[in-house]
Amino acid sequence: MFRNEQVAVLNHTSTGAFLSHCGWNSTVESLKHGMPIIGWPMYAEQRMNATMLGNEAGVAIKMPVVGDKGETLVVGREEIERVVRKVMEGEEGKRIRSRAKELEVSGRAALCCGGTVL
Repeated sequence: MFRNEQVAVLNHTSTGAFLSHCGWNSTVESLKHGMPIIGWPMYAEQRMNATMLGNEAGVAIKMPVVGDKGETLVVGREEIERVVRKVMEGEEGKRIRSRAKELEVSGRAALCCGGTVL
């Protein structure tokens, strides 16, 4: 997906979450648009980013793609449905969506009119 198309999808009113590999650019774009993330990391820093987004920032749920012994797992449709529902419904989903919106607002304030991240 080209960047302009990705931004259009993130801006669309019917988009409820972003399925992402959790590369840093995609992460920043998701948060800029207040979009909760379903993390599906593939390699390198993506696993760390997905963990941080879920455990620390509270804006993501990480897809279980790595087993206890480090093996790559095949993720079935039932698990995909479970994770999507977790983000879109219930109290946990509500917290994740709310936190993503909070980071959108604070990010915009930091970038606007002499704002700061400090």
